[in-house]
Amino acid sequence: MSHPHPELGPPPPLGAGALRVVALGGLGEIGRNMTVFEYDGRLLIIDCGVLFPEEEQPGVDLILPDFDYIRDRLDDVEALVLTHGHEDHIGAVPFLLRERPDIPLVGSRLTLALLTAKLGEHRIKPETVQVSEGERHSFGIFDLEFLSVNHSIPDALAIAIRTPAGTLLHTGDFKMDQLPLDGRLTDLAGFARIGGEGVDLLLSDSTNAEVPGFVTSERDISAVVDDVFSQAEQRIIVACFASHIHRVQQVLDAAKAHGRKVAFVGRSMVRNMNIARDLGYLTVPGDLLVDVKELDELDSGDAVLISTGSQGEPMSALTRMANRDHQIRIEEGDTVVLASSLIPGNENSVNRVINGLTRWGAKVVHKGNALVHVSGHAPAGELMYVLNMVKPRNVLPVHGEWRHMRAHAHLARLTGVPEDRVVIAEDGVVVDLYESRARVVGAVPAGYVYVDGASVGDVTEPALKDRRILGEEGFVSVVIAVDSTSGKTLGEPEIHTRGAGIDVEAYDEVIPKLQESLERAAADGINDPAQLRQLVRRGVGRWVNETYRRRPMIVPVIIEV
Repeated sequence: MSHPHPELGPPPPLGAGALRVVALGGLGEIGRNMTVFEYDGRLLIIDCGVLFPEEEQPGVDLILPDFDYIRDRLDDVEALVLTHGHEDHIGAVPFLLRERPDIPLVGSRLTLALLTAKLGEHRIKPETVQVSEGERHSFGIFDLEFLSVNHSIPDALAIAIRTPAGTLLHTGDFKMDQLPLDGRLTDLAGFARIGGEGVDLLLSDSTNAEVPGFVTSERDISAVVDDVFSQAEQRIIVACFASHIHRVQQVLDAAKAHGRKVAFVGRSMVRNMNIARDLGYLTVPGDLLVDVKELDELDSGDAVLISTGSQGEPMSALTRMANRDHQIRIEEGDTVVLASSLIPGNENSVNRVINGLTRWGAKVVHKGNALVHVSGHAPAGELMYVLNMVKPRNVLPVHGEWRHMRAHAHLARLTGVPEDRVVIAEDGVVVDLYESRARVVGAVPAGYVYVDGASVGDVTEPALKDRRILGEEGFVSVVIAVDSTSGKTLGEPEIHTRGAGIDVEAYDEVIPKLQESLERAAADGINDPAQLRQLVRRGVGRWVNETYRRRPMIVPVIIEV
């Protein structure tokens, strides 16, 4: 488990008339959002996203929620509802559908289009139910109403869930930009109306709960982008999320105004922008786009590239450009714009990319030195506005790290929610709503499931620890031939080393000590290979630590002859 709860036992059976809420991801972390609701034996899931690995998880591609809690009950799932199309909310859907392909997927037009394209790459044809704000649909016992919310991707939704146990409001990711680029406002009137009916539990986005005030409008960025275009004399490369259609639209508008051509770089960027254009969410003048292969034919002052890689992802187009490992080579005088905020944990990767780009002569514009991005999440002032408007009986902060959820809980208490009705949970903690009161009643496993290439769940925490040791300290292998009957060594041990920074000749000092201890073991009748490996591991490990203050992985190989 990634977040053990030794003080909490397994939850009791769900009582009659009670609603159970279990987050399998998204609480205590930014990503992996997935929440399971249960009433009368039936399940509803909201979101099913991925978490991106950090440096201490080498070799891992993605981190999924742990489906064990519902694996034996997938036939009880009425629907999987998606609040919006970001990877941390839809990225794990293909892995869940491998276990039950016919789970109905419920979402807005753009969300389902992005998800269907993703599922097509996994050769999965889903069952989808398209919904829009203002609509109301029932899935089994769960009566859902969908409300528009403003976010950094179009077509995001909040969801009111009505059940016999009470009404819940799940905001999804949202902010309250009063001048959104697409004119689609957060439905505050709908929030107030549902609040007037009575909201028993509010699950609300916590990401920016520490940030005071109200969000900056997306429109304020347009002037900054235009200024960047005015000053740039050569190529402009803009890196942003492949789903940030609003930001791409601003770049396209600026390129058109300054007489430049635009090329999309990166498979996910090309795919998503084609979908957005086909559905009418992205407006592209007919002669503006060119294929990336045509860039060489353009004057450098006429070209704009929109790329992935704003988070310093190792295989992204921008990172490869910074490493001179891409067909597009950064040249002196290029301007690179990082049009996104930093996901926690990515700071070092992004700084490496900025340094790499700067090394080749690029001017790098980022959130630290220009207003080239505003967050898609509501800061404290907007969260308090929602709390005062909805007046929930209970509050469960979601989508945030511990500090964000704590700050959100504080805001809830300031607006009058009683302290014992503000529930701070984390992944795996079970919250029951009964008679309009939310209580923690237990915990279930909700650990990390690692995706490594085609492998899902095979990489464990001990395996990651081994990878970290190998990456930081290297390894030493010791090959010893022993007589299978007597346990005596046959010949001198062979020692090989990689990455430990120790000259192989230095092991001449430890080999006699190793032989001596093996001879004593043979004299004592110890000939079990496992015991001999342990003896070698301890002997060599102790010597390396005392001599070099290092702890490489020691790999003993006992060959019985």
